[in-house]
Amino acid sequence: MLEVVDRDEQRRAAVMRWRRTERQRLMDARLALPSVERRARSTLIASHLDETLGDVSGLTVAVYWPFRGEPNLRPWMERIHARGARCALPVVVERRAPLVFRAWRPGARMTAGFWDIPVPADGCEVTPDVVLAPVVGFDAAGYRLGYGGGFYDRTLAAMARRPRVIGVGLGLAAIATIHPLAHDIPMQVIVTEGGP
Repeated sequence: MLEVVDRDEQRRAAVMRWRRTERQRLMDARLALPSVERRARSTLIASHLDETLGDVSGLTVAVYWPFRGEPNLRPWMERIHARGARCALPVVVERRAPLVFRAWRPGARMTAGFWDIPVPADGCEVTPDVVLAPVVGFDAAGYRLGYGGGFYDRTLAAMARRPRVIGVGLGLAAIATIHPLAHDIPMQVIVTEGGP
């Protein structure tokens, strides 16, 4: 039995080392794109999200504030807010705890959150109907490689009612596999500039 546990721990350690290396490679590739190219791809992603989600009126949609060259969906957030969606942003309350989602609206006062990512300074905590999770990498099975903190996996696992979960990233983030582990939760769909 001890031998099996040791092999499992060795496999997990090897996967985590591989993920760190792959994460850095993918972030470097994303940041190497000229900002004008990232903006153009973000616009395409936003249009594919409109197609994927359809009418968002009355839905609470958790988005994210762009970080390290992630697709910038802030203009899209303003548009869906104008169309009747309630927008929310993820907030890290505690390092090993699930995220909370705080209501956001255009012009909301923001403050620096975890990793200095802006979060709403005010706003009530909400439960999203849709969660858009940024991806550093993703595979064909819908598994997402994030930044390694486990925030989205931990949050989704803790939710009483699972929202629709959409991974968002650039097409260059596609990889053969993230080598999923037991705690990894797949996205229902991944949306890139190439579509869902």
